[in-house]
Amino acid sequence: MRELGLDYAGLGQLFRALDGDEIAVFEIRAEAASSIADQLGIAVRRCYISDDSIDARARATGRSPGDIVAARLPDRGSTMAGDFGEILTSVFQAAREHPGELFDAKKWRLKQDRTMPAPKSDVVQMILPHWPQPSSEDRLICSEVKTKSTHGSSTPIADAITDSRKDSDGRLVKTLAWLKERALDTGLTTVTVEMLDRFTKAIDHPPSSREFSAVAVLCASIDLAAELQDVELPSRAERAVVILTVPDLKDYYERVFDIALTGVESR
Repeated sequence: MRELGLDYAGLGQLFRALDGDEIAVFEIRAEAASSIADQLGIAVRRCYISDDSIDARARATGRSPGDIVAARLPDRGSTMAGDFGEILTSVFQAAREHPGELFDAKKWRLKQDRTMPAPKSDVVQMILPHWPQPSSEDRLICSEVKTKSTHGSSTPIADAITDSRKDSDGRLVKTLAWLKERALDTGLTTVTVEMLDRFTKAIDHPPSSREFSAVAVLCASIDLAAELQDVELPSRAERAVVILTVPDLKDYYERVFDIALTGVESR
């Protein structure tokens, strides 16, 4: 996650933990969200394409860096909202693990259609504290993310729990196989085939742990108690349930994506 250029120590202090027994609730206050919008804009852009790739494609095509980035970013709407929720979750988990290092394949870079969500499991991150030496401290975190930025009938918490079970029931295994194919085919710049093999070839390595979480990214104005009504929460041993609240979420993620695009020319 270092390639995003974020201050994870500082970011970790901006996610304010609220009391929760069965779920973990964190809020980003309005002033904190405003203070990191520019940072997140850069990070969002780098989740879709690296700075080196922008420059290489600009030289190869004769088009501006802005044109290159625009060809990667989703349009405003549900895909942009979902992508932002996934990226925020990825950043949040990196901040939680700091000063430890997380490795993330940046699935958003592998989209075949910018207008659609990235396939497979939402956020897959590896913690390898002694890499390149595998160890029993190695962990794999798989998070299913649902985003709700406006008031409506969707049920993001319940849906995240349901779909997180798909990850533990086999989708994560398929995701790792798919990521390895992409690493062998087009190449990945943030994880290696060896890192993926560490979690897919269990017999060749020390035991590792797999952690599953259901994450809901909500607008702060949404009634959390109402969202939790009738939701059957899993035990924490089965999977974590995490809620991230952001003020004026729709306006905020649109602002961050605008920064991701307009800021490329002034890098």
